[in-house]
Amino acid sequence: MRVIVVGGGPAGMMAAIRAREEGNEVILIEKMESLGKKLRITGKGRCNITNAVDMADFMQEIPSNARFLYGAFQKFTNQDMLDWLHQEGLSTKVERGNRVFPVSDKAQDVLNVFQKKLKKLGVKILYQSEVEKLWIQQGEIKGIQTKTGEKMEAQKVILATGGKSYPTTGSTGDGYRLAKQAGHTIT
Repeated sequence: MRVIVVGGGPAGMMAAIRAREEGNEVILIEKMESLGKKLRITGKGRCNITNAVDMADFMQEIPSNARFLYGAFQKFTNQDMLDWLHQEGLSTKVERGNRVFPVSDKAQDVLNVFQKKLKKLGVKILYQSEVEKLWIQQGEIKGIQTKTGEKMEAQKVILATGGKSYPTTGSTGDGYRLAKQAGHTIT
């Protein structure tokens, strides 16, 4: 099966990795010239990866509608994320407030883990390729169409574009527009 992942931030890279590990052909589409632009500036360039508290305490810190996240966090916890990074060779440390950073204090080292894994798995990455719209026929997603008009067929499309928080890193709200095309309600 071919899976197209739209968005090359941490969520998109992890989705591409998991889809490829499940035996799928995977294409990761990133509209910027490189992956993980926002990741590189998080934590003032140090990358605050997660928080080291247990899941019950973690969920209590979510300001609204924490129940929405229970299903996702039961499948992949903050500790699962750390275990994965450690398995891939990244050393981490816990600082004040249980914040977790790479030992090196370099966000680039976290990004390097993702990029190395993507390369090892043979995930195809298309840079500076912006998705214009989802390719939908008879109510079924068939793939995507880029801004240049190229259609790419896929059995599954994963939108991992992030929100609309930091336009210079690529977070311009494209995912909202694409999700709406598929019939999702945007709040």
